[in-house]
Formats: sequence, C-alpha cells, structure tokens
Amino acid sequence: MSALPPKLEEIVDLFASLPEEEKRENLILYSDSAKGCAPKEGESFDLEDIRKDEECADTVGIFLRVDPATEAATVRVTLGPQVQTLTKAMTTILCRGLAGTTPRHILEVPSDFVPRIVGGELIRARSQTTYYVLSRIKGICKVYLDRKRAAEAAA
Repeated sequence: MSALPPKLEEIVDLFASLPEEEKRENLILYSDSAKGCAPKEGESFDLEDIRKDEECADTVGIFLRVDPATEAATVRVTLGPQVQTLTKAMTTILCRGLAGTTPRHILEVPSDFVPRIVGGELIRARSQTTYYVLSRIKGICKVYLDRKRAAEAAA
C-alpha cells in the first residue's frame, strides 16, 4: 500500500488545484494552526521523540499513539519558536492528513506529494524543511513497529 491516506490525498488535491499565490496563502493558514498539533493536556503516547536536528532551526517533538484495536495512529508535533512558516504548515498538513492511518501505512507514504502542496518555487528554496516533519514521523513509526515486532517475538 503506497497510496496517500484519504485525508492527506484530499489536502493534496486541494493544493494541486490552486495557483501559486493561493498555495502560499493556504500554507500560511495551515502554519497558523500548527499549535493545534501539539499534545493535548492529559494525552499519553506510546512513543515520544524530542530533539533538535541540523535540518531544523529549533527543537521538534514527535509524539505517537496507536490504538491497539484498530492500529490507527495519532501523531502530535511540538515546534520551537524559531521553526519557519513552511515547516509549521507541513506539520499541520501531516497531522491532519495522517490521522487514523496505521504506522505501517505512514512508513509507505511517498514524499512525492510535497511539491504538489508547496509548489515548484518554494520547494526549490526550502527543499530540506518541506520533508523534515514527514521523515521524523516515519522515523517514530519505524521505532514503534520495530518494538512491537520485538515484543511479539519475545512473547
């Protein structure tokens, strides 16, 4: 399975239909909603990965919770104050677009949808940051699946 999750596909299709200027305006709107992707008070997670990488201007936290019955993932992300608008926008798009998807499906999500959202000009200017949050989310899903596989092998 390598198709985009339905919610992410819907967002990608919306952006693909917009001219460059409207893409930027919508990215700014998504960026303004990035704080809503942070963990909510009282939420608990199966995994938390909080660190500062070279690719990002600030510390980024990725939080993953997986429903044991449905395998549906909930991804939350915290961003520092220096993180740029495009990274904030991609964070919101990914948190909304990947909601309810299994960790295994998240690992298989191709990254070729990013230029359809961001547009050619911005992808050339900010190529590293546009993929950063997706690569971190995939990383935490891989750790989750590796630990689950190890626990099942030990049982």
